[in-house]
Amino acid sequence: MVSWKFVTGVIAAAAAVVSAAPLEKRIVSGKNFDHFMVIVLENEDYAAVMADSYFSTVAAKHNGNLLTNYQAITHPSQPNYIAMIGGSTLGFSRLELFIIKSNFFSKSIVDILEPAGITWKEYAENYTQGSNGACNTATSLSNSLYMRKHNPFISFTTVTSNASRCKNIVPATQLQTDINSGSVPQFMFYTPNMNDDGHDTSLSTASKWTKGFLEPLLSNTAFNKNLAVLITWDETKDYDIPNQVWSVLVGSSVKALANNTDNTAYNHYSILATVEENWSLGNLGQGDVSATPFNI
Repeated sequence: MVSWKFVTGVIAAAAAVVSAAPLEKRIVSGKNFDHFMVIVLENEDYAAVMADSYFSTVAAKHNGNLLTNYQAITHPSQPNYIAMIGGSTLGFSRLELFIIKSNFFSKSIVDILEPAGITWKEYAENYTQGSNGACNTATSLSNSLYMRKHNPFISFTTVTSNASRCKNIVPATQLQTDINSGSVPQFMFYTPNMNDDGHDTSLSTASKWTKGFLEPLLSNTAFNKNLAVLITWDETKDYDIPNQVWSVLVGSSVKALANNTDNTAYNHYSILATVEENWSLGNLGQGDVSATPFNI
């Protein structure tokens, strides 16, 4: 006969194992996906990207969808990044030189993810953390390969004033470590460096980097489980044409439409709207309220 003392001991031991599990491994199930990754490239016109031999094949190759009516919010780069996680340019547009070091006191996507228990990280190439994981607020690092203006989380004091949140802004090399340990967060924002994103190089360089980065991720069945990946550009290169940017959704959670094409009107605020709808998070009361979530 099994004693009650033995049974309660087993239950207590099991509870201890669960409570000791890393927070990153506790998954909050979503309506359409469990993990979402955003990858942002720099300054290229839609037609030019469509003419590239790799980018033009991504949607069909991975049974995803090319978003043919996706608009950036403004010019230049930084306000678009702020909009992606803050739902607004927060009053700035063509003032990039003055706002690179700006600190916004507004809420961001972090403030709706964390209360729901959804983990997040910003992976930034050539970024180095401050001591004890503190936020590094330097304008540039590693011979300007990393630029603060392309890491939107650093511009929100609701992040930089919080030690635990700062530890979620990490060098991009941490991504492979997290994959290997099975601890990737549920929301991932990936910032390539100024060469890899095409800003200081070329479209062909961005294409080569994206292929080398994306293909291994999507072929990793453990990583590509209940996953949606958005690859987009911050803005057009030509400021005198409509601000339509090439964007694609891929990943195991994405349902392919006819001809792997989605002509729905989206913009950078749709990133927030999609995440909010997927996990029933409410909204930030900004451009995310009227934005259309991605068809996933």
